Amino acid sequence: AWQGKGFYYSRYDEPPKGEERTGTNENHKVYYHKIGTPQNTDILFYENKKFPQRSYRVQMTTDEHFLILYESETTNGNAVYITDLVNAKNKLIKVVENFDGRNTVINNIGNRILMYTNNATPKYKLVSFTLDGSKVLPFVDVIPQRDEVLQDVVLAKNRIIAQYEKDASSKLYMFDYDGKQLGEIKLATFVTVEEMSANKEDSLLFYSYVSFTIPPTIVKYNLTNNQYEHLNKTDIDFNSADYETKQVFYKSKDGTNIPMFITYKKGLILGGDNPTFLYGYGGFSISKPPEFKVERLVFLENGGVLAWANIRGGSEYGEEWHRAAVKEKKQNCFDDFIAAAEYLVQMKYTNSKKLAVSGRSNGGLLIGAVMTQRPELFKVAVPVVGVMDMLRFQKFTIGYKWIYDYGSSDDANQFKFLYKYSPLHNLKDGVNYPATLVITGDHDDRVIPAHSYKFAATLQEKNKTTTPTLIRIGVSGHQGVKATSKLIDEQTDIWTFIFYNLGMTPQ
Repeated sequence: AWQGKGFYYSRYDEPPKGEERTGTNENHKVYYHKIGTPQNTDILFYENKKFPQRSYRVQMTTDEHFLILYESETTNGNAVYITDLVNAKNKLIKVVENFDGRNTVINNIGNRILMYTNNATPKYKLVSFTLDGSKVLPFVDVIPQRDEVLQDVVLAKNRIIAQYEKDASSKLYMFDYDGKQLGEIKLATFVTVEEMSANKEDSLLFYSYVSFTIPPTIVKYNLTNNQYEHLNKTDIDFNSADYETKQVFYKSKDGTNIPMFITYKKGLILGGDNPTFLYGYGGFSISKPPEFKVERLVFLENGGVLAWANIRGGSEYGEEWHRAAVKEKKQNCFDDFIAAAEYLVQMKYTNSKKLAVSGRSNGGLLIGAVMTQRPELFKVAVPVVGVMDMLRFQKFTIGYKWIYDYGSSDDANQFKFLYKYSPLHNLKDGVNYPATLVITGDHDDRVIPAHSYKFAATLQEKNKTTTPTLIRIGVSGHQGVKATSKLIDEQTDIWTFIFYNLGMTPQ
């Protein structure tokens, strides 16, 4: 978080040699770094020795008047501190005491601070509070909870712009500073607003949006006269107008309606023989609205169908949607994904010999689980940096933070449901598993690569078929940040594997 001639940042201590990706990450600290000085002279701003497994993140209001410190224990919920850098001499005041909800400060209007929260409001609401010296005055609702899920808020001149999600697609609404709705900023169908930017002294809003077939597009919107101007659209050799996306709702095993996007070239024949790529995530209250990936266009251009299942465990419908697939309920997200595959077969988009599935991180766990539970349903599986050993994940790096979602094998009761679906422990001898390409990075210090190593080795040992079981190990971390040439190499390997095993000849 930038302030003055430097910035605040949070970090762990450098791990002992040999424990870079196996030791536990503890004692998170916040420092201030002045530009042009060596890091070893950075000033320690905050640490909490009483709770070594808590982590911290810093934010600054745009006028650099207030510093906000977020404190978390798990991946769900955070406490909030604030300090008035102008008047309070860096004294931290606790605004939110507990970890019961997710809280994000937007900005300040003088001494009035706006924050959105899902504490006791699972679809989020916007509140404000005022600092009176070192005292926090009571919260006031600005925009109450509504049917859509509040995703983001920015302030412009006399305007609040709120981004909502309805059935996993973005909506933009304008409000005044008192929370009165002034109108809607119209968006195309089935798009995701990836970023919004505004200045509270100005009447211009900038936002970028994408869809499955539309690359990042930046728009300038004048809040005074409601005029749009497209500033930039990524130039690609692809005609989006040749393709269509529709949203369907299908029944999961327990009868819950699950939304899914399906994208394909116009004129698609539903003969049950189309190569199909089904993607999912389902965890950590992370929503998966439409996103753009240029490599998927190659699949679409070659007659492929892209299916995108918004399964439980995410936040597409708020915190209740998330909690419907945590701990002992985790099987719900696997059931949702299996039901998506069955829907695609039933509705004759594809068949089990033409269906590839993939997911990343928690989505890698998803693929590991469904391919062990229903191996006959899929032809190709590509789990990427997945959590595959559910009995030991909490013992390495920051794995302990995932216990809110997964539970822990250290608890005898939770061990039972973890063991029941843990991908590594449910591979069986003599089963015909899908053609599988496991993807990991040798520097992954979030989901350590041992998860993928063990899963790939055990799958190679037990798989009955002659279909390939491969692992691709990149020189990268969990997020896969790498040179563009390396990204192209990796995606070429993944899609070559999918094309070959689905019997597709690329045109």
